Amino acid sequence: MTTYSAVRTTGIYCRPGCGAKPLAENVETFELPSAAEAAGYRACLRCRPYRVAGTVADEAPELVCRAVQLIITGVLDDADETALAARLGLSARHLRRMFNDHLGVTPDQFARSRRAHFARRLLDDSDLTIADVAFASGFGSLRQFNRAMREIFRSTPRELRDRRRRTDRLAADGGLVLRMPYTPPYDWPAMLAFLTTHAIPGVESVIDGVYRRTIALDGDPGLLEITAGGPDHLLLRAHLPYWEGVIHVAERAAQLVGLETEPVLATAQLSGDPVIGPLIKDRPGLRVPGAWGPFEIAVAAIVRDQDSTELLKELVETVGTPVAGLGHGLTHAFPSAETLASRYDQPGRVSDTLRALANEVAAGNIKLDGGEPLETLVLSLTCIDGISDIAAHHIALRLGARDAFPAGPATDSEAWRPWRALAYLHLSQ
Repeated sequence: MTTYSAVRTTGIYCRPGCGAKPLAENVETFELPSAAEAAGYRACLRCRPYRVAGTVADEAPELVCRAVQLIITGVLDDADETALAARLGLSARHLRRMFNDHLGVTPDQFARSRRAHFARRLLDDSDLTIADVAFASGFGSLRQFNRAMREIFRSTPRELRDRRRRTDRLAADGGLVLRMPYTPPYDWPAMLAFLTTHAIPGVESVIDGVYRRTIALDGDPGLLEITAGGPDHLLLRAHLPYWEGVIHVAERAAQLVGLETEPVLATAQLSGDPVIGPLIKDRPGLRVPGAWGPFEIAVAAIVRDQDSTELLKELVETVGTPVAGLGHGLTHAFPSAETLASRYDQPGRVSDTLRALANEVAAGNIKLDGGEPLETLVLSLTCIDGISDIAAHHIALRLGARDAFPAGPATDSEAWRPWRALAYLHLSQ
C-alpha cells in the first residue's frame, strides 16, 4: 500500500520515492491523499501523488469498505452522509467517526478528494475543456470545481492544465483515454483470463489482450476498452455519448478489474497458510475482480451455475439493447432488471429464476449495490427458488464481499476467513 509523507514545515505531502529529503521529526504519514489534504497539506508538484492509486487498503473494517464502494458508485453525488449512513444501518455521526478513525477523513472529504484527483488527471491526460473536466469529475458547478481545485492544489484549473508535462497527454484516435493507476504487484494477465472465462456473449469480449464491453448511460450506448499500460497503470479508452460524470465510469471500470482495493492485510495473513501461501508466492499480484453491472453479474452467475451458458446468449439477444457497428463480437448492452422482468418470457426453470430475481431487484427488495453484509445478501438471493449458495457467493464475491467463497461446503475454508474471496481466486487459478 502507498504511504504518503507530509512535511509540517512546508505543508506539502509526497508519495514514496519523491526526491525531497525532509528531517524525520518534521514528517507525518497518511494512508490516503484525502487524509493528508484534510489535515491541511497540499500535493507535491514534483512527485504528483494524485497520479498513483489512492486505494483503500483492506485493513479498514468491512463496513468502511462497503461505504467506500457506495461512494465510488456516486451515492454522495445526490445525497448526503446521513443517507449513506442510513443505507448501511448507521447514524451519520457513527459513520463519520469510523471514517475518521480508519481513513483520517469524513465520507464527504473522501468523495471530494477523489473528484479533485480525477479532475487533476483529466487536466493532465486529456484535452477536454475546463468545463468538461469539471462535470466529468462529478462537480455540480464550475464555481464548486474551481473552489475545490484551489483548496486542494492551491491553483486554478487553468494553471494546473498549463503545468502538465509533455508526456502526460494521452494521444487518442477516438474516445477518451485515461490512466487507471494501481500499486504493484498487479497481475493483469490473470485478471484478463478471469474476464475471458466469465465474459457475457455479445456484451463482453477479450481479444489480443484487450478487454472490451458495451455499456449504457441513461439509455445511450457506449464502449469501454481496457488494456495494459505501464508498470503502475492500465489504460482505459471510453467511447461515451457524453462526458458528464465520467468519473463514475472510470471508477466502476477500476472496480471491475480489482483496482479499487489493495489486498494488503489479506495477502499478509494468507501468506502463512500452507495451502494458500505457496499460491500467493507464485501469483503475488492476484486481485479479486469486481463488477461493472451488478445485475448482469447476478444473472450470469445463476445461468452458469445451472450449466445453461447458451441461455445467457439467447437472453442477451432477446431482451438486450442492440448496439450496432462495434465489432469484436459486441452486439448488445445488457438489459436492466426492469426490462428483463417485463419482457423476458422464455419458458424453463432457469428463466423462472431469472424473472423472480429481476422482479425482486426492480422492486428494491434485493440490493446489489455492494452495501449489504455478506450473510444478508446471500440469504436474500437464496430465498429465490433456483439460486444456489454457490451462485449467491459468486455474486457476493464480484460485489466486493471479501469473505465470499463460491466453492460450496466440500472445501474446508474456515482457516481463510475473513479473506476467503482472495483465497478462492488463488485456488481457482
